[in-house]
Amino acid sequence: MRRTLLFLVVIFSYNFGFTQVNYPKDYFVKPLEVPLILSGTFGELRTNHFHAGLDIKTQQRQGLNVVASANGYVSRIKISHWGYGKALYIRHPNGYTTVYGHLKKFAPEIEAYIKKRQYQKKSFTIELFPTSNELKVTKGEVVAYSGNSGSSGGPHLHFEIRDSRSHPINPMFFGIELPDTKNPLIRAGVIYSFGDSSHVNNSNKINELVLKYKDGAMVANTVEAYGKIGIGVNVVDKLDGALNNNGIFNLQMTVNGKKVYEHEVNTFSFTESRYINTLMDYERYYRKRQRIQKCFVEPANKLSIYKKLVNKGYLSIKEGLSYQIQITAKDFKGNSSKLIIPIKGVKSNSIAKDTLIKTPHFFKAKEYNKINQDNISVAFPKNSFYKDLFFDFNYKDNVVKLHNSGIPLHKKFTLTFDISNYPAKNKKQVIIAEITKKGRLSYATTRRKENKVYTRSRSLGKYTLAIDSIPPKIKPINFKNNKKLSKYRYLKVKISDNLSGIKSYRGEIDGKWILFEYDAKRRLLTYDFNDSKLEGNKHTLKVTATDNVNNTNTYIATFYK
Repeated sequence: MRRTLLFLVVIFSYNFGFTQVNYPKDYFVKPLEVPLILSGTFGELRTNHFHAGLDIKTQQRQGLNVVASANGYVSRIKISHWGYGKALYIRHPNGYTTVYGHLKKFAPEIEAYIKKRQYQKKSFTIELFPTSNELKVTKGEVVAYSGNSGSSGGPHLHFEIRDSRSHPINPMFFGIELPDTKNPLIRAGVIYSFGDSSHVNNSNKINELVLKYKDGAMVANTVEAYGKIGIGVNVVDKLDGALNNNGIFNLQMTVNGKKVYEHEVNTFSFTESRYINTLMDYERYYRKRQRIQKCFVEPANKLSIYKKLVNKGYLSIKEGLSYQIQITAKDFKGNSSKLIIPIKGVKSNSIAKDTLIKTPHFFKAKEYNKINQDNISVAFPKNSFYKDLFFDFNYKDNVVKLHNSGIPLHKKFTLTFDISNYPAKNKKQVIIAEITKKGRLSYATTRRKENKVYTRSRSLGKYTLAIDSIPPKIKPINFKNNKKLSKYRYLKVKISDNLSGIKSYRGEIDGKWILFEYDAKRRLLTYDFNDSKLEGNKHTLKVTATDNVNNTNTYIATFYK
């Protein structure tokens, strides 16, 4: 019996994964020398993932000193066109690793270390893993300069603290302080009905609550409901000194004073982060750009963020009884806001039901699903979907419709087109393209196998075939052919492609490879003359750009320096 109880306790602890950890409060210093104001908090809801760190404002400019938060050594350097852009990882003696993303450049010693290897590899994008003796740093030492590289939407520093398993942890636990006296804002609430007999206000459709502010809390109009229901809220946090919306830290729900739900994003693994699509009402976000957090846990949800669950957060409303639901949202500093929802148990015999649109294709989420029609096929691995559904499929006029973008996918599907009937001269130029909401074509990474092209994606929607026969464009920005560039520090060239996008580029001066840094957002190549010493006075610049179907263009210019 004791062994059984112990087993249950272990399982309970594993499922909820929350043990008290004493994080060191004075080990790490803030990574910037300016006052900390955030544009993004840890754990806030992002597209398909939780935010893994703090986004720190850099006063709308680049080039601020980024310092090592503690003693250690540079354990990883990654430079990519997207994602974190230029990123630095520092491992510390206490087992943690700090991450600094969207950088403009690195401190001189680190910059020289990277450029040497970029020239060896002849590549701007690179990933390096220095040894513990190569690039040691001390607490407070300048290791880089803030920027806007990668997928950044504006100048800022992305900062993370990861444990020995590479799980990100909220840096606020380590004593990283910032002013915050503002309460979260609860902006909307919805109630979901589950099952044919359940309903809210005589309907089993999603019910939007009518809210008003009263006595320090948001209060909903009294709801009449019956059966199994679930509640969701749209809530954001505000910080001192900033107008932007941030994510909350803790969300909990009580029923008549008893806690039945609580989640808190202290840490998570990157492998589970995509399950955010089960926490959030993805379809509503797709339609209204409103992020609703569900206060219940659906069957496919495998997140480890939950601290308290009774009946998975679902509510069972009985006829003739009254309930007071209270939802409390908190930020890390403990500032909180409340939503009160009075519910009366009223059973209705006249229910307005949501129409279920049935199609010939019923997909079970836990099974492999495939559709073949004419010259196309689409295949979904097991557990691609979070729930069973009737799948809306159509193929007409060379456009394939795969349901709609409001349904999230956990795994990639494979869409294949047979192009046997295309002329031989066009086959190598055929691409698969997604049709955006605005009707534009967006290149989907296209692979080839014999007379077929295929793509793998997690984005449902409309796809078609297109032919890309136009090579990339190459345009000099700050110089002209036969110009004297003696006083120039940089060469700047813009490269662009009309359809499939840039696959690769290469720059040479006098036949030797040069490092062109590529800002993909601005489509800008930049070469620093300080990287190498030119011999003689007259020089030849050659820039080659290739798109994803291997259309190539070359620009050649003469300059004097």
